[in-house]
Amino acid sequence: MAAVIPTPYAADRLWTPQGWLRDGGVQVDDRGMIVGLGAGEGERLGHWVLPGMPNLHSHAFQRAMAGLAERKGKTDDSFWTWRETMYAFAATVGPDELQAIAAQLYVEMLKSGYTQVCEFHYLHHQPDGTPYAQPEAMSLALIEAAREAGIALTLLPVLYMSGGFDGRALAPRQRRFGHDVPAYLRLLQALRAHESDRVRVGIALHSLRAVPEEAMRQVLADDLAKTCPVHIHIAEQIGEVQDCLATRGARPVEWLFDHADVDSRWTLVHATHLSAKETGQLARSGAVAGLCPTTEANLGDGLFPLADYLDASGTLGIGSDSHISVSPVEELRWLEYGQRLSTRHRNIASRRQGDSVGETLWPAALRGGALASGLPIGELREATRADLIVLDDRAPLLAARDEASVIDSFLFAGNVPLVRDVMVGGAWMVRDFVHRDEDRIAARYRTVMERLAQR
Repeated sequence: MAAVIPTPYAADRLWTPQGWLRDGGVQVDDRGMIVGLGAGEGERLGHWVLPGMPNLHSHAFQRAMAGLAERKGKTDDSFWTWRETMYAFAATVGPDELQAIAAQLYVEMLKSGYTQVCEFHYLHHQPDGTPYAQPEAMSLALIEAAREAGIALTLLPVLYMSGGFDGRALAPRQRRFGHDVPAYLRLLQALRAHESDRVRVGIALHSLRAVPEEAMRQVLADDLAKTCPVHIHIAEQIGEVQDCLATRGARPVEWLFDHADVDSRWTLVHATHLSAKETGQLARSGAVAGLCPTTEANLGDGLFPLADYLDASGTLGIGSDSHISVSPVEELRWLEYGQRLSTRHRNIASRRQGDSVGETLWPAALRGGALASGLPIGELREATRADLIVLDDRAPLLAARDEASVIDSFLFAGNVPLVRDVMVGGAWMVRDFVHRDEDRIAARYRTVMERLAQR
């Protein structure tokens, strides 16, 4: 059989791990992998070409309830009151609805510049907790939605066993989330049969309050846990920290490091409320701090200790979580702006004189997102998947921008969409701002939402 000749592409500027490559070229093989990087030749991509961003934390179904929890309640509103609205909405979603919602969300992600999503998935069973005839039906709906949209997926089925640190049983509205350890491991095994170059399966421990210590040990002892990504919600709210101290005698991140071998396979989602000791532990471990600034702001969670973490050489990535915003630009912008509001200073992420905030945060989120996804992505170099975004060089916001200012302008110059074209695994998913199948996917989504509104 004759060798397949790689497809060459050219760009005026390609963002590589070493910075901007002028008049650069990238060669993509028939598997969608980059096999060469050098002088530009072939189809011209555009003026500014960047790696696609991994979205390291998603609850897809929550996109459909964005905007429905913004009215004052009877008490002081918080994450815990928002959660009641979320539980009520989750009870209306089955496999067909989940696929429609997720496909629409994934189209939005691609158009904004996300090319990989880590789906932290806990809607496993029917609303009353009864398993579906095919126990992995809800997970398969997500895999199919990702295939439809063309986004790459790291599927993270969630282990959820108890309703609090005290080991209480799951409440009625939580029963559809629950597994015992043997059933959870069977689910993982079934889903591994669906892995491909676009689908990776990992482990998600919902939180320390939802996973007893012995269950965590059993799951982490499984062979899969030794090679796959491991994600966990942790230290998101003050109440969680207080409960962990009261029942386990330690703060959440401190306790986790005392009871698990946390390394670069781990993503600690939120990690909002850290002591100085915990900040150092997390940074030294190589684990990823999974930051979701728009959701953390929407829920009133608090602010991550960004400056101290960066000074300790910590690894971070970004996720859109509850999807009240679907934009890597907005996540990174508010990661920085939250720090500015708190400290009343500017350019917090830049830790050295002359450093660019954008050129600090975008590559950092690429690296952390790649680790969280468990895949060779996040860079334009050989042996990585060809995931890339092309900025709109016709946009007035980028007029007269040079290599030193374009990423800062991309992140901080406004809300006009600047991602023109998106490639995932060597295939074009978005061209000239239009997703290849967005009309059909959007029409189905509207139909499903109208049906849900009547329930």
